[in-house]
Amino acid sequence: MLPPCRDDSILEGPLEISPLPSGKTWNGRIAYLDRDGVLNNASENYINSPDEVKILPKASSAMGDLRRSGFRICVVTNQSPIGRGIWNHDVLYSINKRIRKLLLDQDKDAIIDLLLYSPYAPWENSWARKPNPGMLEAGRQILEHAEKSPGSDNNLFFGNDWKDRPDESSSIMVGDLPTDMMAAEAHGVRGLRCDPEIGLSGVIMNVLGVEK
Repeated sequence: MLPPCRDDSILEGPLEISPLPSGKTWNGRIAYLDRDGVLNNASENYINSPDEVKILPKASSAMGDLRRSGFRICVVTNQSPIGRGIWNHDVLYSINKRIRKLLLDQDKDAIIDLLLYSPYAPWENSWARKPNPGMLEAGRQILEHAEKSPGSDNNLFFGNDWKDRPDESSSIMVGDLPTDMMAAEAHGVRGLRCDPEIGLSGVIMNVLGVEK
C-alpha cells in the first residue's frame, strides 16, 4: 500500500487541531491543497532547502480566508526527492516548518491543520502518490477523528478497504498539475487548477464566491 507520511507525527498518531477563527463550528469541509505552486514557489529541480522557499502572493491571506470560512486545511504533497535519494525526511520537515512560519507571519489564521506527503518515487506505484487519492483519504479520516475523538490514535483505511465514506461534495482540492485534478476526481472532491505563478489566491474567489 505504501501509505502517506505525516509532517509532524506518525501517520496514525493523535492530531491536535487549532480552533477555527471566530469560534466557527467545523461542518466537515476540507480544503486539500497541493504545496508547491499553490502556497509557495515551485521548481523543476524541487525546493531543496528552507532558504529556497518563497510564499506566493496573497497565498497566506487566501488560506486564512478558507479557514475563516470554515474550511480545515490539509496539504497533500508529492515529495519524490526522498524516494529518489536526493534528500531525507528531516530536510523536508525543515522546509515545511519554514513554509508554516512564513504563512503565519503574513496571516495569523493561515494555519495548516494537517500536512501529508508522499515520499515515494513514481515507479513505486504508491496509493499515497497523486494522482492516486491516498493522501486525501487519510486526511479526511485524520481530521474527522481529531474533531470527534481528540487525543486518540487513528485507524485508517484506504481504497476498497474504506467502506463508510463521507460525502466530499463540499470539499475542494487546489493544485497546479493534472495529477492533482485526477486525485480530486478519484476522491470525489471539486478540483480547482491554479497557475503555479499565482497559486491559491488565483482561485480563491471560485471557492468562496466572492472576489478577494
